[in-house]
Amino acid sequence: MRRIVDMQPTRLQKKQAEDPVDRLKEKLGNTADVRAPADAEEPILSPSVRTALYQWMSEIRAKKDLEAVGVKPRTNALLYGPPGCGKTTLAHHFAARLGIPLVVVGAENIWSSGLGDSELKVAKLFNGLIEANTPCVLFIDELEAIGGTRSANTGGSADNARTSVLTVLLRKVEEFACGYLLGATNRPDDIDPALWRRFNMQIAINLPGEEERFAIVRRYGLPYAFSDDDIDILTNATDGASPALLRELMEGVKRTLVVRPRMNMPIDDPIDIFGSIIAATMPPPEMETPKLWRGSAALSPLAEIAWPPSRKEN
Repeated sequence: MRRIVDMQPTRLQKKQAEDPVDRLKEKLGNTADVRAPADAEEPILSPSVRTALYQWMSEIRAKKDLEAVGVKPRTNALLYGPPGCGKTTLAHHFAARLGIPLVVVGAENIWSSGLGDSELKVAKLFNGLIEANTPCVLFIDELEAIGGTRSANTGGSADNARTSVLTVLLRKVEEFACGYLLGATNRPDDIDPALWRRFNMQIAINLPGEEERFAIVRRYGLPYAFSDDDIDILTNATDGASPALLRELMEGVKRTLVVRPRMNMPIDDPIDIFGSIIAATMPPPEMETPKLWRGSAALSPLAEIAWPPSRKEN
């Protein structure tokens, strides 16, 4: 007599979705730096940049409605302005708001002195994005290094090589359909006009104004509790400073407040503290010197700050 055996259905193993960040890293290798949306930091933006970004994201979300009236959302933008003003941070925030990875490419990832090598690297980058088959924001930094204007070419081998790279880049930018493309440059006048026209938008990322400096100083001063009046003093004193320089300044303050007591050194003089940080934290040489960095007289208003600042408890 046969024994009846109850057959249990085999459970299908649900294949786990591949992480798009891992997939992009696999396909791109050392051609680019891939950053996850969760690692993005919210930038402190000027009203004009914030409006431009908000409108762009609204366009993306209104894709069907726009297509109904015969237009499409814009898919790329060129960010230009002084160094250290947050172009990379903005690109990462934009990608995070869309929930997709950021692919960061610098000129050093592409430019090579070998004959034909740079063109191959450009092709490898864009082909890798196609093979990855996952939406992303491609961010090309220092765009002028590989997309510089051809008007200054002298006909030398280096100029011919750059022209060849630019030709490939123009075609790849035109064909790009893997998400969104952002270019960045500190030298907009050096961008080739044909490449400039390939971008749907050109957004100026300038030095922060008073409101932006106030917010940046407050953010990077935490967990130390500076009053609004003290932050106003620092805001006025740092006119002309980039976000990157402001961050270095305030992080330098925090390091000094923690480390100096361990060295049996005083921390009771704000002018001494800020003066020591400024001496070791300089703006890029191509930028105009910010107010606080113009000599000892610029430090005198800081004597009015309540010092040392108290530390907020978590």
